[in-house]
Amino acid sequence: MCIFLLTSAQAAGTAEDENMVVEAKELINNQDTDTVTASGNVQIFYKGRALEADRVIYNRKTQQIFAEGHAKLTERDGSVVRAERFELTDDFKAGFINSLQYDALNDTQMSAPHAELVGNTRVYDKGTYTACAACKDDPNRARLWQVRAKRIIHNAETKTVYYEDASMELLGVPIAYFPYLTQPDPTVKRRTGFLMPSVMYGSYLGTGYKVPFFWEISPDTDITLTPSYFSNGIPYLTGVFRKQFENGNVMLRADGAYLNQSARNLFTAAPFGARDRAFRGVVQSVGEFNLNDRWKTGWNGAYFTDRYFMQDFGMFSTLNNMFFFRESQSKAYLTGQGQRSFFDMQAMYFQGLLPGDIQAQLPTTHPMIDYNRTFDVDPAKTGGIGGQIELDSNFNSVSASLANYQSIQPQTLDSRYNLYNVCQTYSPNSDPNQSQCLLRGVGGNYNRGVVSATWKRKIIDPTGGVWSPFAFTRLMGSYLDYNKTGTYGAYNALNMPISNYNQTYFIPGQNNSFRGQITPGAGVEYRYPILAHSPLGDIVVEPIAQLIARPNQTSIPSLVNLDAQSLVYDDTNLFDINKYSGYDRFETGTRINYGGQATTQFANGGFINAMVGQSSQLAGANAYAMADAANVGLASGLNTRTSDVVGRLVVAPASFFSLTSKGRFDKDTFDVRRIDLLASLNLNPITLGIQYANYYQQQQIGFNYLRRGLSTSGRWDITKNYFINGSVTLDMSRGGAYEQYYNNPLGVFYNNFISAAAINQPLPTLSFSQVTPKSSFYSSAIWGAGGGYNDECLSATLNYSSINQPWYTGKNYNQTIFLSVNFRTLGEMKFQNNIGRLMNDGLSSAMQQ
Repeated sequence: MCIFLLTSAQAAGTAEDENMVVEAKELINNQDTDTVTASGNVQIFYKGRALEADRVIYNRKTQQIFAEGHAKLTERDGSVVRAERFELTDDFKAGFINSLQYDALNDTQMSAPHAELVGNTRVYDKGTYTACAACKDDPNRARLWQVRAKRIIHNAETKTVYYEDASMELLGVPIAYFPYLTQPDPTVKRRTGFLMPSVMYGSYLGTGYKVPFFWEISPDTDITLTPSYFSNGIPYLTGVFRKQFENGNVMLRADGAYLNQSARNLFTAAPFGARDRAFRGVVQSVGEFNLNDRWKTGWNGAYFTDRYFMQDFGMFSTLNNMFFFRESQSKAYLTGQGQRSFFDMQAMYFQGLLPGDIQAQLPTTHPMIDYNRTFDVDPAKTGGIGGQIELDSNFNSVSASLANYQSIQPQTLDSRYNLYNVCQTYSPNSDPNQSQCLLRGVGGNYNRGVVSATWKRKIIDPTGGVWSPFAFTRLMGSYLDYNKTGTYGAYNALNMPISNYNQTYFIPGQNNSFRGQITPGAGVEYRYPILAHSPLGDIVVEPIAQLIARPNQTSIPSLVNLDAQSLVYDDTNLFDINKYSGYDRFETGTRINYGGQATTQFANGGFINAMVGQSSQLAGANAYAMADAANVGLASGLNTRTSDVVGRLVVAPASFFSLTSKGRFDKDTFDVRRIDLLASLNLNPITLGIQYANYYQQQQIGFNYLRRGLSTSGRWDITKNYFINGSVTLDMSRGGAYEQYYNNPLGVFYNNFISAAAINQPLPTLSFSQVTPKSSFYSSAIWGAGGGYNDECLSATLNYSSINQPWYTGKNYNQTIFLSVNFRTLGEMKFQNNIGRLMNDGLSSAMQQ
């Protein structure tokens, strides 16, 4: 091995890194030609670069280096250039390279039969660029994708790549041509310039094309502007501003479309569309800042010019899938988190995005505050009592300008548009089970505060029983200032509008009403776990009983119920002190909750868990049988002295399979009142999931019919790179005689109501036979299928979805095909095709079909 030092004439100096170090098996110094020839595993190191070859010739006169035979040049950043022959200056900054391949650090490649190196710029003649690795079994096989150009210029200083006469190839087949194309160097994360274009097609908007432009204002600030144009003559612009701070970030997005009269005529007039609006759009903003390691503040909000913008322009597909539950929620918040405490303050604004929403009925929260803290009690300082104390508080201030009523038994619509939910009689029935109108929200201001303190302790007796005594005190105060004036022009069959005055029939007392209540209570919970060993594994059987004593309170503490309307009685809240979902309602009297659970733990980590239980009111008034203005508690399974039976079964014998079943059953007949099934199976490469729900009708709270559904999903990883997936959701409530109600879920009841009123006949009601499917025909609510490919250089997905979105004159399907192809380092190309017309998209053309 020979080691030789050469000094570059252009960079002569005394520093060690200015010297060129040559390692080779043989060195020949030819005085006649003034050349030095190195042979055999030659390695030359100079200024952080390394040149390797079988043979290298250095010409002192011309100051050139010639390298050939497995030649390789390693740059300072670690990237590598491989070639048959290098012809370079002695500082490696200029020269010619034959049959080269450039391998960057991010696994991208450039290759060409010939290239020229000039300083920090490489010029590739007839070059190619790709981020795909060569096939191991067939290196000569065409790359999955590559860009082929007459000339590629890579400027390492500006980190920019230029292409002339370029074509995009997929599996060697050209799919796109670009006379001139630029892109940032693959090492660049952010750079001002155009991004990948996208193509869209809608049955009413026509073909749309958009080209995003990214503007890097600074390392922490950027803007993306995306102009779009649809063939129906609608210009559309999206702007996104992002700013990163040391302790947070801000995003502001604005979408807007300008519609001339011709474009506006594509849409129907109000209230079924937004034909009257020339400008339509939405503004969104998200921000969050960490004040310190425990506190943060932020916001997340949006405002739409109209409720139809989202569905007309195909935005926010996730929300579009939820046809019956769609709204925009904006909030600002301040949160703090301690080791055993938290604080949360939120102000919220809701905007309705359904055709039947009345904005004046939607509430604004200003604010809602939650605080919770748990701390230990020192037994030495409390006479041996010990335990834990939990402090919990909530304050809520809500306002709306119009009362929110809901018609039930049956649900009826307004007489003019057949669109808005209206009551025919705006007053509760003396028997809540026969009421046909509920008050869901007040028109006015409502303020309510709750503070509670709970002490609890766990004691294990000598027999192994676990005793958990507890005591609590709850203080609640509310102030209601509801509005008796104000109406909205949605008229019932008697030509009565929605009026705030009708709140007086639901809310006793004067206009301004204050209520307060103190509820102390105490109780104990007992568990006795029994452990047994078996060949299958360890078995634990645990009977549970809980007794809670509270004063008998025969009146509802709050005049209205706004935050405790979603009462679901199941295994998760059986042993809760209060089973209501919010703070406006609270249990009263003496109640006992009892049941048990059993768990079998297998040696392989699998397990089976079963639980069953029930609740009984021993003394005092049953809060769940005391109807409020929203009838919450009725038909809940808790409104009788002895409740329905709830249970749970979880079977997970191995890591690849699990089944969870939860249900509620009639206390006398054990008929199913509510059941949920969830199963998953992962047999790599196949994954399957299934979910089933069956909820009986609860006419007293507005669910007039049986609700059943089945959802399945699956994925098959055919190979390491290819996969297919699919899902289907079946609405099993449909079929047979009941299909007529689903075709027009609200309007049919209204029409029947009008017909009955006109001939002075009893009003129509729903019977169980009317709301039970009478055939095995199940309607597909949502289904989709797709597939894709994914590897280190390309990911592609093709998906089809069909969503059944019932409208008041029938049911319609929103069908979408979505194609996305992501070329690593180049960008993502998308194509979306809405191939199905919607009755609910506000289009006059669709309405006429």
